[in-house]
Amino acid sequence: MNTVFQELYDKYHQDLFQFLFYMVRNREQAEDLVQEVYIKVLKAYERFEGKSSEKTWLFSIARHVAIDHFRKQKGWKQRLMETFDWNTQQVKDNQPLPEEITLQNEEIKQMYYCLDHVTVDQRAVILLRYMQSLSITETAEALGWTESKVKTTQHRALKQLKAYMEEQRAKEGSTDEKIRVER
Repeated sequence: MNTVFQELYDKYHQDLFQFLFYMVRNREQAEDLVQEVYIKVLKAYERFEGKSSEKTWLFSIARHVAIDHFRKQKGWKQRLMETFDWNTQQVKDNQPLPEEITLQNEEIKQMYYCLDHVTVDQRAVILLRYMQSLSITETAEALGWTESKVKTTQHRALKQLKAYMEEQRAKEGSTDEKIRVER
């Protein structure tokens, strides 16, 4: 089992971290979630039937871990909003955004920023399809969806991203160039 786990880790660790990092937008939280994924993998590897690739199986687990994280955060954020006195306290997040750290190209920065304005499912599809280069079939397996649902979600996500990016460009006053989002 240790050699199998080490192989999975060597092959997919960076991809899993990158996927979770762009899902949660926080390096430390992504690292914690990656560890949670590996704990689940260790507990469930004997039940892995090989009906999908190991990569899609891992991303399926990672997606569920991210969803669980968002569910937990929602309750925590709501409690914070109810108890914090926003009139007397200033809240500032000094951590740089992921796109400030890793991306130099302004248009790509804008696209990653715009990912915050699509649904979690749409973001997952975009990240799996374009960041992780999974096929539609592999993405469907990782998400537990039909290929049709992946295609529809991808289409809607790209359409929403394009519209939001054009809106941002218009606000910035640079409408001379049309945004092109490729499929």
